[in-house]
Amino acid sequence: MEFIRGCLSESPAEKEYGLDIGKAVIQFKSGKPGSIKPKATAGRTTEGNRPTFVLMDEVHHWVGSNGGPEFFQTLKRNVEKLAAAGSRWVTTTNAYNPNEDSVAQQIHESEMVRMGLWLYDCIEGVIEPDELRDEDKVRQALTEAYGDASWADIAGLTRTILFDRTTPDSTYLRFFCNRIAESSDGWMSKTEWDARKETTDPIKHGDQIAIGFDGSIRGDATGLVGVRLRDAKLFVLGVWERPENAPDDWEVDVLAVEAAVNRAFKEYRVAWMYADPPYWQEAIGRWSIEHGDDTVFEFWTNKPTRMTQAVERFRTAAMVGDLRHAGDGRLTRHVLNAVTREVPQGILIQKDSPRSKRKIDLAVCAVLAMEARADAIADGRMKLRRSRVVGF
Repeated sequence: MEFIRGCLSESPAEKEYGLDIGKAVIQFKSGKPGSIKPKATAGRTTEGNRPTFVLMDEVHHWVGSNGGPEFFQTLKRNVEKLAAAGSRWVTTTNAYNPNEDSVAQQIHESEMVRMGLWLYDCIEGVIEPDELRDEDKVRQALTEAYGDASWADIAGLTRTILFDRTTPDSTYLRFFCNRIAESSDGWMSKTEWDARKETTDPIKHGDQIAIGFDGSIRGDATGLVGVRLRDAKLFVLGVWERPENAPDDWEVDVLAVEAAVNRAFKEYRVAWMYADPPYWQEAIGRWSIEHGDDTVFEFWTNKPTRMTQAVERFRTAAMVGDLRHAGDGRLTRHVLNAVTREVPQGILIQKDSPRSKRKIDLAVCAVLAMEARADAIADGRMKLRRSRVVGF
């Protein structure tokens, strides 16, 4: 709004159209319809408006936790209803963090862009993360990214990138060089996680597995993740997430969770199960009775020493290729949602904010499943089935 007010104030347009240029609203002094004003990110209160032009700024910050995607859909829908009359929308953005599923990312990855139906235009400085200590490459990337912005201090920005270590490299790439880069506090990068995808050897009924369980009742998701003992391949046995626009009294379907646990024990040879007890201690106790107290164990994820060690082992296994996954989009989303938090005992994973809708519960389940697998193997429980050839 400051930019628009600056363009219109004391300009020929102000007198020509009789504009009343206020701090929050620009409108006609005569009172006839038409105004320029900012909108708050409240999708439902904006539904049904009839805009002629919508400018959505900094959409790399429009993420699920602040209602950005829902607001974008409402604004876009309002414009599309009037497109034949000339209504249009434009977004402006910095490079996005591919772990956040922002509006900027959704637009960039849309089929509408691929098909040429939406114009996506950007200039990126060509540079890789490991080249941010090369002065010539940094200067060249900044020159490319800033183009004809003659006011940009290329020399000063170059020095900042080369020598200021108080800012993460991912921030320099995104906000200075306009390169898509993951946040430095993300637990796992998309590239790293995708490299562990394996689909040629699917999980089969009767496989020997370990299980990780993380439960909630209302707020967070409840999940069940399995991992095959012989090759550490992770797969999702079940997940229960709060739906969008769920009623205030929504709760996880406990019976569905119970059924999924029982089904897992029937369909697979479960060697070990770790379950986080809060809200589910009674159920976990019953599973222990039904499936063996030497198979189902509690694993308190709020014990930082044990949990930091488990998180570190999982991260190392992912980096060196000692685990793989079946490519389930739900598990991938939860793993990429997780961010790190440093505590005296080491590194933990958590949501990006306490009230974030970006769930990580399946990532926690996967960590517990890998711990269960390791303890099952250490206890000598891994049994390899071998085929036999019989001759007559």
